[in-house]
Amino acid sequence: MVETVLLVVLLVVAAGAPVWLLRELRTVPHGGRPRARSVSVVVPARNEESTLPALLHSLWRLEMAVSEVVVVDDDSSDATAAVARSLGAAVVTPGPPPPGWTGKAWACHAGAGATSGELLLFLDADTVLAPSALGGLLELHERHGGLVSVQPYHRVVRPYEQLSAYFNAVSLLASAAFTRPQGDRPMAFGPCLLTSRADYERAGGHAAVRGEILDDVELAAAYQRADLPVRCAVGGRSVQMRSYPGGARQMADGWTKNFASGAAATAPGPALATVAWVSAHHAVAVGAGVALLEVVTGLGSALSHGHPVLWVLAYVGVAWQLRSVLRRIGSFRSWTWLLFPLPLLAFDVLFARSAALTAVRRSVQWRGRDVALSRRGSAEGGT
Repeated sequence: MVETVLLVVLLVVAAGAPVWLLRELRTVPHGGRPRARSVSVVVPARNEESTLPALLHSLWRLEMAVSEVVVVDDDSSDATAAVARSLGAAVVTPGPPPPGWTGKAWACHAGAGATSGELLLFLDADTVLAPSALGGLLELHERHGGLVSVQPYHRVVRPYEQLSAYFNAVSLLASAAFTRPQGDRPMAFGPCLLTSRADYERAGGHAAVRGEILDDVELAAAYQRADLPVRCAVGGRSVQMRSYPGGARQMADGWTKNFASGAAATAPGPALATVAWVSAHHAVAVGAGVALLEVVTGLGSALSHGHPVLWVLAYVGVAWQLRSVLRRIGSFRSWTWLLFPLPLLAFDVLFARSAALTAVRRSVQWRGRDVALSRRGSAEGGT
């Protein structure tokens, strides 16, 4: 009886946390008919020759045309600038970031200063916009004003990318961007940011967050200090990205950087709810594994608690609930949630790596730069 109650509690936790944390999950509207305004696109890019073509081609196919596209070459060692020019974008080369600036903040600051549009749309180089995306983004901005931020829908292609499932889910859940009531700490997602130039300057722009690794989160805080709203959405069909096509090492370094620097920015309530959610998944994975071992081999009885059927039901419930989260944030395959202990183990390994690097080295390599794993970055902060 006790085991049954505990299982029920685990399933309630696993199901309840996303209900609260994603209750206000909203998607970029499909299409929309906003009033025409001049939009300048700023793309900070460091060694992005392979990703820029998809983004730039998508910008030229937009149903609503942008006024200009500026690619900021952040001290690239590849053909980033040449590729951008060949595909019709203007290129700005501001040079290495000055002392006290991170690479991305400096690139965004330089790009904004080189444009003239009424609205500024900051896009990471690995994003891709659907033809109707700009109309949907402008509709969101007309409705809410301030800073509109979008977490793109993640295109996951190769098997190793599927192992980032829990990182994608946890980063969205812990952000508190979609809770009800809205958390006290504003949140923004860096890959896609839309703002008016007037509001950007009123908030201080990227100069106000020049030394921050989490420039997107701190930019949202700067808007809040300026009494400007921040509104988040997920990309859906409109805004998509493929984060780590360069291999498992790139993915490991990227999530290590993001989690090490992002942990302190999470509000306590959503953080605890997310930890409880992940803990429930661990408990069910271990409990179901021990129950399976007992049924198949007769071993593990000393560790097993509860009837195996109960653990089967718990496993199915957690897997299906994970499916409901993942299908809204990325193109994860069915085996990712059916075999959820595998991406959960990958999460554990990379999380431990992040903690170790934070405690020992206090830095990680990202795009050829050392990124300090502390609250504030430096001139070596990554793009």
